[in-house]
Amino acid sequence: MPRKLHFLPPIRTIGLAQPLHWLALGWRDMVRAGWVSMAQGLALALFGAAIFAVAHHRFWLLAGALSGFLVVAPVLATSLYALSRALERGEAADLGVVLKTWLNWQNSHVNKWGNDYWCMVQFGALLALAATGWVMTSAALITLLAPVPVLTPLDFLHHVVLAREGWLFEIWLGLGSLMAAPIFASSVVAMPLLVDRRATLLQAVLTSWKAVVVNPLPMALWAALILGLTLLGMASLLLGLVVAMPVLGHASWHAYRDLVDASGLPVRDAAGPANASGVAS
Repeated sequence: MPRKLHFLPPIRTIGLAQPLHWLALGWRDMVRAGWVSMAQGLALALFGAAIFAVAHHRFWLLAGALSGFLVVAPVLATSLYALSRALERGEAADLGVVLKTWLNWQNSHVNKWGNDYWCMVQFGALLALAATGWVMTSAALITLLAPVPVLTPLDFLHHVVLAREGWLFEIWLGLGSLMAAPIFASSVVAMPLLVDRRATLLQAVLTSWKAVVVNPLPMALWAALILGLTLLGMASLLLGLVVAMPVLGHASWHAYRDLVDASGLPVRDAAGPANASGVAS
């Protein structure tokens, strides 16, 4: 008997400028959630600072580690999606939502042996593996092909980005883009979907790809906005990440709500209000 195909939620078509609206909604949610949202931005900024502290004299490693940070960001922002969902439902967006998201997620599963139970763990592990692979690839590439040891940001700028000979920066950028594109396509709405609905990992990833295929130009703009705001946050001695990360996390929830009609999938928190299938305004 042939295996049944996984149900994929319908994808809505959006306008090119819709990602800008998501940012506005993300800012609104951050303000409404207050210190709970900002505290998570601070935690992510401190995580970035820890990476910098460990590798600041080894920029050949730091370049890959900071860019790898972007790969795992969709998982790190999980509780920001939950806060936006709570605000959308008219519930309190407080510390309890964050703690429930990270500590009590298993209570919302009926079948502890099914794929649904482990999907978030699996997705986080896959993204962490991809980030580790990129860190090692980036470090090896810069170490082997750079004409001199790259130890500081200025070394990276002079001997990689502005190098007059060779194509090291172009190769590094090309490989990074080659890895980032499928990861973005796999994760852009996958994690919010997993937080909101009882879906398998395969359903979430394929739905995410479908959203990108149906809306290629808006999603390209969304990817550019994510990259640009994150780089600005890093360039401000990581202080900008305190605001940029919560805004992007909340905005990603609204991206999911605009793009995916998930009404055909069961709600993950079945005890929550019935107003879980509408589209955020």
